[in-house]
Formats: sequence, structure tokens, C-alpha cells
Amino acid sequence: VQLVESGGGLVQPGGSLRLSCVVSGSFFSIYTVGWYRQAPGKQRELVAAIDRERTTNYIDSVKGRFTISRDNTKNSVYLQMNNLKPENTDIYYCNIERTWGQGTQVTVSS
Repeated sequence: VQLVESGGGLVQPGGSLRLSCVVSGSFFSIYTVGWYRQAPGKQRELVAAIDRERTTNYIDSVKGRFTISRDNTKNSVYLQMNNLKPENTDIYYCNIERTWGQGTQVTVSS
């Protein structure tokens, strides 16, 4: 399994970004996929996850602003991030079990 993230960038507070994670390999639809974030010097933290039944969970600070979704026909998982805040600035990583993508930088700044 390989994971490739994209969609990060620089956005002003209140703006939106949509992160994408494309997964190569078989049986994508059975996996739980998570989006994590990591700031310099800090531990990686789960932001949102979606399982094979499309059940989702989020950390409290992003509930109502972020939405995780998946498209099994495209082996992809998405993180729609709305009303972004400066504290959402981090590198965001896609994860399946013990496999990680390379990360995509999200910077929220005016």
C-alpha cells in the first residue's frame, strides 16, 4: 500500500482547502483511513477517520468544520476543511494501519 496526499497550501483564516489521499494497492475499501496532523516538535495527532462502513470520527476542535469522505471507486479519501484557523497550520498525513503518506503542508495565515 502506498499513500499520496495533495491539496495543501496557504489559505487565509476562514478559507477552505480540500486534501486528497490516493491509495495504491488492493482492497482499499476494507481499510479504515485516517488523517493526522503534526506540528514541529509535536506528536502526530489524529484529526479524522473513516472506516469501511463510512462511519466517521473527528477531534472536537474540527467538528462542524472538517468533513472526511471516501470514494472507493477512486481509491481515495478526502478531507474538506472549512473555516480554517491559524491553529490548523500543520503538516497533514494520510494513514492506513502502519503506512503513511509523505504529508501535505497546510498553512493558515493572513
